[in-house]
Amino acid sequence: MNATEFTYLRNAYEKKLHNTDSQSQHLLELGFIDADLNITDAGLNALEPYKVDNAVIMAAGMASRFAPLSFEKPKSLLLVKDEILIERQIKQLQAVGITDITLVLGYKYELFEYLGDKFNVNIVINHDFNRYNNTSTLMLVLDKLKNTYICSSDNYFTENVFHAYELHATYPVVKHEVSEAGEYYVSADADGKILDVVIGEGTWCMLGHVYYDRAFSTAFSALLVQEYEKLETRENLWEKLYIQHIDAFDLRAKQYEDGIIQEFDALHELQQFDARYLETTDSPILNEIMTTLNVPLRDIQDIDVVKESAYPLAFNFSVHGVPYLYEYSASPTIKQR
Repeated sequence: MNATEFTYLRNAYEKKLHNTDSQSQHLLELGFIDADLNITDAGLNALEPYKVDNAVIMAAGMASRFAPLSFEKPKSLLLVKDEILIERQIKQLQAVGITDITLVLGYKYELFEYLGDKFNVNIVINHDFNRYNNTSTLMLVLDKLKNTYICSSDNYFTENVFHAYELHATYPVVKHEVSEAGEYYVSADADGKILDVVIGEGTWCMLGHVYYDRAFSTAFSALLVQEYEKLETRENLWEKLYIQHIDAFDLRAKQYEDGIIQEFDALHELQQFDARYLETTDSPILNEIMTTLNVPLRDIQDIDVVKESAYPLAFNFSVHGVPYLYEYSASPTIKQR
């Protein structure tokens, strides 16, 4: 099945096909839809190889850059636009019929456990989350990797980006007018096949929910098992391993319009998206700073984690241009720097 046929047939399944669509007559002649544009049994059979089996949501990391909120709870449990981030993602998956969902947890995993009963999802604990990267998460779910969405728990999708059927292994990309350090930028051919990835320079940035088809899952799982004994592999993102062997894989870049896929790496980015975080917060740390310095939440700016500190958690911030240091301990302190 070519990409055009697949897209229109999936549209028929999703009740999005119109008489004016150029492929409607073609699908009708193939017996894949009926005169009312409804998908037929033959159409469903044609889509069957592309049916999504399941989803894995990676939620093990601490997201330390999201200080101080991530000191208190995992970022994906934050309320954004009146919905808990990870709950919104689970509901979007379930809305398209994907019910086999596995959460891989690590940092403060006990705070997520209610999701098992609430949404009937599977839970796997990654006890290596604090020393290894997301390759360690994938190693725990190798048996799940089929036609599988690989999701980051802290993404917010303004519309439902998931489907019951997918044609190719894909990685979402969004357009950046200005390159950002540390981000991964793709070059792709006319069919979308990713040919190269450059860190820190490019236009189309990798972001969001990845889709592994069966061929990708089989090949990448074998590579990951083979390479996982290396410390470099354990400490790196799975994307790094993919990039090192990029010629062996058919992974397509899927372009998304600006704003559909949201990622909040720091508090100020969340404040730009959800203005509630400019006015109020349930964070004890931020409330302590507001009370101690007698300032509103919006005046606490330039938050930056201190990586080398005598305290388990510490961060710099500023108020009206004045720098401060917050040290999180049994007796937290706020110091002007």
